[in-house]
Amino acid sequence: MVSQQQRRKQLAREKQLRQQARREAARRRRRTRNAVIAGALAVVVAGGAVSYAAGAFDDGGSSRDEADAKPTPSKPADPCRKPAPGKVKPLSFAKEPPLTIDKSASYTMKLSTTCGEIDLALDAAKAPRTVNSFNFLVNKGYLDHTRCHRLTTGGLYVLQCGDPKGTGEGTPGYTVPDENLKDPRVKGNVYPAGTVAMANRYDPRKKKGRDTGGSQFFLVYQDSELPPDYTPFGTISASGLKVLKKIAAAGESSGQGDGMPNATVVIDKATVRTS
Repeated sequence: MVSQQQRRKQLAREKQLRQQARREAARRRRRTRNAVIAGALAVVVAGGAVSYAAGAFDDGGSSRDEADAKPTPSKPADPCRKPAPGKVKPLSFAKEPPLTIDKSASYTMKLSTTCGEIDLALDAAKAPRTVNSFNFLVNKGYLDHTRCHRLTTGGLYVLQCGDPKGTGEGTPGYTVPDENLKDPRVKGNVYPAGTVAMANRYDPRKKKGRDTGGSQFFLVYQDSELPPDYTPFGTISASGLKVLKKIAAAGESSGQGDGMPNATVVIDKATVRTS
């Protein structure tokens, strides 16, 4: 006969095994979720949110019934002001612009948004064609009055911008090649907070879609798990990170960690300068 003490030990072991199984299942779900989001970093379906398989955002810590029983939080107040007067220019270009930037010079891009200024230091030496493309587009007014259409808040922590359509499907009419994918700052499948990188249509599962960057880019406001498939081409200033965290604090529209920002994030004016 099993003693009470032995039974307690057995129950404790079983509980520990159940907890380990739940943690491992949660880790698998996080990896799957991040792969799905990563594979869609340039495509958002109609309505401003990406659809996922059931349970993709579960953390393994509570049941579906418990989650449903929780009261729905009220929508945070919009922390940003109204956009400046003006409209998006319907621009499209037949081919990538010729390389005219000085790869040895220092370039900065300022995004004057409705939520505050976001300054980016661009890496012309490591990502010359990407920086050259933005220098060209910004000088044409391509980003002016465009809305940052996507915010992710779970596992991935990015704000995505650069689409004049605001749907996740807009392009400048040409593509630029992937660059700087072996940047030492992007290691261990983590894009660190403060990184600005290109969105693209690469599908890591099919290994198709390389060199499909356009005008869309994402701003990493917190360390994010991502494979090194997205061109890192600059860094965000400390004051810019504060603006991004303010935007993130307002949440996103889907309630699932990936959707349109609740904050009204519009790039009133973008400028590129060199020194």
